Amino acid sequence: MNYHLQPLQLTPEKNLLTDVENRSIYTLNKCELNVFETYRRSEAVALTFHELVITSMVRGKKIMHLPGAPSFEYLPGETVLAPAGTNMLIDFPEAQNTNPTQCIALTIDRDAVNRTVNYLNEYHPRGNTNASWDVSFKFTHLDNNRVLADVINKMVAVCREQTVTKDILADLTMKELIIRLLQLQNLYDVRENQQKHDNGFSQLIQFIKENLHNHIDIDQLCRKVYMSRSHFFRTFKKEYGITPVQFIIAERLKLAKALMTGTRMSVQQVCLESGFEDTNNFIKLFKRTEGMTPGAYRNKVAS
Repeated sequence: MNYHLQPLQLTPEKNLLTDVENRSIYTLNKCELNVFETYRRSEAVALTFHELVITSMVRGKKIMHLPGAPSFEYLPGETVLAPAGTNMLIDFPEAQNTNPTQCIALTIDRDAVNRTVNYLNEYHPRGNTNASWDVSFKFTHLDNNRVLADVINKMVAVCREQTVTKDILADLTMKELIIRLLQLQNLYDVRENQQKHDNGFSQLIQFIKENLHNHIDIDQLCRKVYMSRSHFFRTFKKEYGITPVQFIIAERLKLAKALMTGTRMSVQQVCLESGFEDTNNFIKLFKRTEGMTPGAYRNKVAS
């Protein structure tokens, strides 16, 4: 499931300066929050930021055109990371007064990012791997997980505060946001088997993905990476922001979604093929993450 941000109150019509990318700005010492709203269909709207920018969709739909990459739909529950100076072209195919788009863009001083990354590498290095913590632009179009959505919501709330302590709180929250982004990028990396020399986690992830329909024993996973159970859980969560069990469940639900839409299997068959042992528990987990039952999900995708 893509976790959506909390919706922000739209700008009153009388206060709009434009109906295409109307911009509200909240400037702090080391970052700047921009809230963009668009109320009519538009194409090829240009946008550039002079610092590293983290954008997240709140309402509506955009089509993003970034240099050197295929165009893509940009929807609520998704985040895009872009380096300083990226020339964006944006289409708004559905925007109108009754269905505006709303997107937040948080620019962060690169020195502040580097200080957080350097601190992680010095005091919390990535286990026994040769890889370092670093912001990657290999995986920049991300599905929000719960922890990332939570910290972005917190960052937006802090930036919009009218208190004397908001710069201090923003600095602390910004560090957490950078760490959550790095963890999520590491997870994308290992899912795509791009990581090398990473404690065997890429091979471990491949083993999990190939055995989702079987019982997966956590102690067996620990033996594969030569770690105690406690060290394995700590290292995995530090690297990717979730526990091994949470990862297995997420991958099984991902497989279940593919089976629900790509086959005519019954819900019970999908449950078993995805590695869940109890149909009722499978339905509860599916509904908790997707907001609907497996059957309702299949009907929604089919329609």
